[in-house]
Amino acid sequence: MLESAEGDMDAGYVYFWRTACMRRIKEVMYMQIGQVIRKYRKDKNMTQEEMANRLGVTAPAVNKWENEVSFPDITLLTPIARLLGITVDELLSFHKELTNDEIGDIIKELNAILKERTYEEVFQWAKEKLELYPNSEQLLWQLALVLDVNRLGREIENGGKYDEMINQWYCRALESKDEKIRTRAADSLFGFYERKGQYEKAEEYLAYFSDQYPEKKRKQALIYSKTGRRKEAYQVYEELLFSNYQMDFLIFSSICMLAAEDGNMDKAHMLAEKQGELARVFDMGEYRENISRLELASMEKNADATIEIMEKLLASVDGLSDYNKSPLYEHMKFNEISGEFLKQMKQKLMECFRDEETYGYMQDDGRWKELTREN
Repeated sequence: MLESAEGDMDAGYVYFWRTACMRRIKEVMYMQIGQVIRKYRKDKNMTQEEMANRLGVTAPAVNKWENEVSFPDITLLTPIARLLGITVDELLSFHKELTNDEIGDIIKELNAILKERTYEEVFQWAKEKLELYPNSEQLLWQLALVLDVNRLGREIENGGKYDEMINQWYCRALESKDEKIRTRAADSLFGFYERKGQYEKAEEYLAYFSDQYPEKKRKQALIYSKTGRRKEAYQVYEELLFSNYQMDFLIFSSICMLAAEDGNMDKAHMLAEKQGELARVFDMGEYRENISRLELASMEKNADATIEIMEKLLASVDGLSDYNKSPLYEHMKFNEISGEFLKQMKQKLMECFRDEETYGYMQDDGRWKELTREN
């Protein structure tokens, strides 16, 4: 008797479980299969009546499928898929992954209904989308982000109740094998906790950023400033200023040379001037303010400009490290530039200025001969 009772209980549990699963599968199917049938039927320029005749059903039945009033019999799934030229999986919308275009369409739809429905309705709509596409980590992160951001500019009743679910979505995206998705999820979580003033928690997510992530140091400096570590914040911000100058200098220089090679000397000179202004703004010294102009002067074989710039460069070599005296970088530590290094720098400059292949147009200029004369 005991065995029989246990068997009945097991059978009842299995029946209940299967019924619940089938109910949920049908709910998912109802939400999508009608849209799929309509889309592919129209793609094939087929009317509802034509489709019904091919399947041996009535046109009103097809209409009910497409409007999600009823669901086709399971025996019809394969014939419907074959007729529409798709797989049964596609018919049931069991996609392993979504394309970027498909994700973009979902996000557009989300933004549209955010203007028309309550936040709670939109939130439930997003949950249903994620149940349909549980493997799309990109969709997961983007839905979470849009819903998160759209709470900022509007009053939402009991808004805090959505925090847990949105954070769960972010954390799921954080486990992605795709580094881009992990970084975006970490960025979103950082912003979430930073807005709430939970700075220690926000700082934890910086560990998910690679050192090459350009915003990592700025975010770290922000956390330092918010948690009383003022000196560290200054230092990181100053390091960012200094390194950004180096990169911007190289970019300006490269664009300047591109313009000169293309014969657009007006643009090249404008960029060289901007490069000089950049050096002034960043307190990088007179040498760096003038160095970019020398190559243009030699390209144009402008003797007067060449001599002027050469003299300024030689006169400003000793100030190469003056940036370490600037208040812009007062929390940074720089290695001192030795006098010997500066002496060698001047010698190399002179060797460069004597290069006849580059400055051969100056051979008959007495100023150039005097300037480059060996002592």
